[in-house]
Amino acid sequence: MATFVHLTPAANAPRIRRAGIRALSHGRGSGLGAAGLGVYLFPVLPSYTLTHQWLRELARRPGPREAVAVHVRLADGEAVTVGRYGEREPAEVTVAEAVRAVRGLDDPRGWEVFLPRAVARGEVRSVRPVRGVNGWRYFPDAHGRTPCTCQGCLARGEYGARRLRERRPHPLDGPPPPPRVLLARVEAAEAAGDVVALGEALRWFAYRRRGPLERLARLARHPDPAVRVALAEAVAYWSTPGVADLLRELARDHDPDVSETARSVSEQS
Repeated sequence: MATFVHLTPAANAPRIRRAGIRALSHGRGSGLGAAGLGVYLFPVLPSYTLTHQWLRELARRPGPREAVAVHVRLADGEAVTVGRYGEREPAEVTVAEAVRAVRGLDDPRGWEVFLPRAVARGEVRSVRPVRGVNGWRYFPDAHGRTPCTCQGCLARGEYGARRLRERRPHPLDGPPPPPRVLLARVEAAEAAGDVVALGEALRWFAYRRRGPLERLARLARHPDPAVRVALAEAVAYWSTPGVADLLRELARDHDPDVSETARSVSEQS
């Protein structure tokens, strides 16, 4: 048996003591991570700070800031995934192997274990308050680096966000250019064979709720896979009819990056 910790708002503590931890998180990868919802955990290490390292990053999310640490015991042979955050294909291992992998790292910051199911009440060993604010924000070793102020990295409403944006405006701030301007950029980039400019124009389309799908669908057969990846990301959240069919076509692409991106955005949209 191995012990893990799951960090959650203190308001969830009564429900967890009564019924366990709900499976509410999406995993990563095409195997266990894609099998369904689950729970993110981290092995209990001798270092209190490393064990609770995700607390400071999780505290950036909207909602109550007071958190508790839920200690969970799992059987050594159960299947989980383990890897550093953001990995597209974390390793599929047993619980015992996941603990050994994390304990053997020189720097385990940013690593996580995904259990592809809910945690039962009988597997919860304790629910404890967390001392102070531990861990890192944004990513390990972010302190001292120039912060990124794009909409994906700096959420509106965060402490100091407005002043930071005023001091370091991001080139993608503000509303996206109108579709006719973006389509002109796409056509100019295609004519010049400029894949970088074509990808940049497609990225602007991702900020829109609808778009000219019939004018962009031909890019699903563009010879450069980077363009096809950018197309999948651009149309992922559009409500335009035909988006689902286009993503299904891209999910069958022979390039693994294209097919994986299309499947991933289809699951999230």
